[in-house]
Amino acid sequence: MKPSDDMGKLLEFYESALLDDVVPWWIEHGIDWEQGGVTEIIAEDGTVASYDKSVWSLGRALFVWSRLYNLIGRRHEWLDIANRIFEFVLPIGLENDWIWPSAVHRDGSVKAPTTNIYADGFAIMGLTEYAKATGDEQAIAAALATYETVQERMGVLGTHLAVPESIAQIGKSHGISMIFSSVYHELGKLLDDAEILAAGHQHAVQILDQFLRTDEKIMREYIALDGSLLDTPEGRETIAGHTIESMWFLIRIFRDRREKARIAQCIEAIKWHLEACWDQEYGGMLLFLDTINGSLVQREGQHKTMWPHGEALVALLLAYEECGEQWCLDWYDRVHEWSWKHFPVPEHGEWHAQVARDGSHPWGVGGPGKMPRKEPFHLPRALIMCVDVLQRLAR
Repeated sequence: MKPSDDMGKLLEFYESALLDDVVPWWIEHGIDWEQGGVTEIIAEDGTVASYDKSVWSLGRALFVWSRLYNLIGRRHEWLDIANRIFEFVLPIGLENDWIWPSAVHRDGSVKAPTTNIYADGFAIMGLTEYAKATGDEQAIAAALATYETVQERMGVLGTHLAVPESIAQIGKSHGISMIFSSVYHELGKLLDDAEILAAGHQHAVQILDQFLRTDEKIMREYIALDGSLLDTPEGRETIAGHTIESMWFLIRIFRDRREKARIAQCIEAIKWHLEACWDQEYGGMLLFLDTINGSLVQREGQHKTMWPHGEALVALLLAYEECGEQWCLDWYDRVHEWSWKHFPVPEHGEWHAQVARDGSHPWGVGGPGKMPRKEPFHLPRALIMCVDVLQRLAR
């Protein structure tokens, strides 16, 4: 029996993973109960290596705990955590004129200034979801103030737009349009603001009309400012997980706008990039692809990363909900089975952030790299979104 054969049973499985494993793990290990916010420099056994905090993660954690409250169940303990995160992050934005730094010390003082506007996007994401949960006027004002600073900086070229220095004056990044299509759309919906909704839609359309090359079946991670191709190493790069994540963002945007042809484009792009990134030898999704002669080619020597697999699970369920095509479930079952076989950490809870290409995990609780890193975002968000879609499919 394949996982997708029984949507009701699959829903129960995801609810248990979210509510009995992942959420309790983060409540126990990932919340800084003494000084506020969350930590991400944390080993798989829950040992915190540093309490310095990424502002990316603070905004994303505010989103997750608010989304849990809004979508899964109005539990007081989840809203209490969201409140605590909000109280920690609000002064950071205020004291930095709504240009969010990249990292802060444990007490919220700036450790590293802004490097790019991703931190601002995740701040808007978290503040918007928190405002949905609470109606807090300060959260709405902070999200709007951040929107205004971001819009101003969007018009100035530089690495703050998440492009490498080598192409900072000639190129633009898919990742920026990916994030801001979604966060602008959600903020615009909350406020019923046509200008903000239009700004999000502009980014969404740009992704499909410029970054996605339908003739090649490729999403370019970087392109020239006029939408043409860059004949540089950056211009030949594709991040398959980014593409798949981007596509489920856009499905939700275009569903709200009833743009069915655009949804169909997104669903096709999910299929193209899964076919290209799937490791035929070991299974699982390879993160980075190169574009050679108009085709996607897998790089060798890559680890398997948790977050693209989670994004694929969401994307495939959403795609199936929209189009009803069997290939969505066939791919869903393949990604589901590989992911749940290799990423969970049964002895401690939660998931490995990375495994080796063959699915093994030779590094111990610290994982690969100099510092352990886990983050309360991609996995809990993926489980929340899968629960949301499965509730509808199970009916």
